[in-house]
Amino acid sequence: MDSTEIFEAIKELIVERNDCSPGDVTLDTTWASLGIDSLDTVEMMMDLEDKIGKEIELDQKVETVGELVDFIQSKL
Repeated sequence: MDSTEIFEAIKELIVERNDCSPGDVTLDTTWASLGIDSLDTVEMMMDLEDKIGKEIELDQKVETVGELVDFIQSKL
């Protein structure tokens, strides 16, 4: 899975869970700007693990969508 596919999967989850427009989600988008808190992030990570078929332990702080994409890419 490449970074574009990871980004699209994350964006899809964000749009579904937060009732926002796909255009609102870019690599530079922060969780705070979307109103996503740490609990939302954990729940989203569980959904993302199901989507990509791999367990990922979020063991560092990520503040933007792009940081999460890079983090997941490094774990695959």
